[in-house]
Amino acid sequence: MGRTLFQKILDNHTVIGRDDGLRLMFVDRHYFHEGSFHAFNILRARNLPLRRPDLTFGFGDHYAPTDSRRVTDVADPEVRGIIETFESNAAAYGPTAFRLADPGQGIVHVAAPEMGLTRPGMTVVCGDSHTSTHGAMGALAFGIGASEVAHVLATQCIWQSAPKQMRVWFSGTLRPDATAKDLALALIARIGTGGALGHAMEFAGPAISALPMEGRLTLCNLAIEAGARSGIIAPDAITAAFLGTDQTWPDLYSDPDAAWDREVTIDADAVGPMVTWGTSPEEAIPLGTHIPRATDAPDPAHAAAWARSLDYMGLVGGEALADIRVDRVFLGSCTNGRLSDLRAAAEVLRGRRVTVPMRISPGSSAVKRAAEAEGLDRIFTDAGAEWRESGCSMCVGTNGELVASGERCASTSNRNFPGRQGRGARTHLVSPASAAAAAITGRLVSAGTL
Repeated sequence: MGRTLFQKILDNHTVIGRDDGLRLMFVDRHYFHEGSFHAFNILRARNLPLRRPDLTFGFGDHYAPTDSRRVTDVADPEVRGIIETFESNAAAYGPTAFRLADPGQGIVHVAAPEMGLTRPGMTVVCGDSHTSTHGAMGALAFGIGASEVAHVLATQCIWQSAPKQMRVWFSGTLRPDATAKDLALALIARIGTGGALGHAMEFAGPAISALPMEGRLTLCNLAIEAGARSGIIAPDAITAAFLGTDQTWPDLYSDPDAAWDREVTIDADAVGPMVTWGTSPEEAIPLGTHIPRATDAPDPAHAAAWARSLDYMGLVGGEALADIRVDRVFLGSCTNGRLSDLRAAAEVLRGRRVTVPMRISPGSSAVKRAAEAEGLDRIFTDAGAEWRESGCSMCVGTNGELVASGERCASTSNRNFPGRQGRGARTHLVSPASAAAAAITGRLVSAGTL
């Protein structure tokens, strides 16, 4: 029987297998961020060296302030201490690390693919769930926990069990007003946040073959929000162009007779701009429609969940999305902080003014420089938006950049559970163009309505 792309890469990196199904997998790329201090403490306590500094790369992103590139400017002593510990651990153990003031600094899932560190056929791990992003490069990539980070630092290997295999086939053609973010939200709304639980997800189909690399990165980034262990797309000419190579990968594809434990088909022609209305990525609907009522739910369990979401979000159900006012907008994150995302937002903002505060944090320092070279920063600031430095920023708020309690934020990030952007914050996930439209109108509308 044939094998999936995931299975091929796993087989190629299996050091040893056990009778219970666990495999010891060699890791080609180990990325770490400031939250890795627990793992380095374990190495220090056991007097262990870093096994492969040459395959280990650090990125200062989660706690990075976006108003300065100087650690000394960080007012919160706890945040400053975490950044200093990240930098001192990198200095002590010898891996390449992109510190706050480094030109290569950026969100790991944006900067590493840009640098070409992630390559087709590799195994990639990081102590962050959105490591699935790197699967867009044709890599087997997934997030790991703190103790697993320590294990990889010490051994360059990790124990894994083979997940079930799931293929999502996107038929048709992506609409001009839709994005990869909208495809992902439509998928999660269809199968739920547990729809891919226990599976490695592969994206395929004509809509994926035509999708630019940055869109593929967004799609694989959100695979985890459907419960998947990872997301992956077979490398092709688009991958090669992104990496600046003429290399091909003739063996990196899923065999025609590979067995899939689950298959889902989504018609890309039917997907338009999407938005989340509740506190889960699966609670997503097309812009231009109405908030559902709890009584519209398909079963009692969903009715109870919808009622809780409506209550937290300050909604009753039945409201037109276009009537819902937002208090602020955030554009950035490892989901939508790439140059193409900034271009899409700039196209909407050009010649217009925002009516609510809008913060824009590019996904990497390289993206920031490229955007400024194109004049995108001037479009943003002329529109009244705030142009910041690179970092995770308001996606997770660990650097102190938060949405106030009770405020409603249209955000290009990836999670909208209660408190994600701050205690009591209300998050609506949207694409970059829709975020720009929300900033201009102060409401949840698509760019096509302007």
